[in-house]
Amino acid sequence: MKITIDQDKCIASGQCVAAASDVFDQRDEDGIAVLVNDDPPPSEADDVKHAAAMCPALAIHVQD
Repeated sequence: MKITIDQDKCIASGQCVAAASDVFDQRDEDGIAVLVNDDPPPSEADDVKHAAAMCPALAIHVQD
């Protein structure tokens, strides 16, 4: 699974962190999403896909 975040699109809503906190976090200074695990185990796949779907800015892209 390849996960990318378009940080220019991110609006710091935190939905990704709520959905998959083992994979996403937010920068302290501005709340922009960052990856904390760019190679999550298969057991996290559903949460990561949910995070991408919940992103109001559509800034998260997931490729299998």
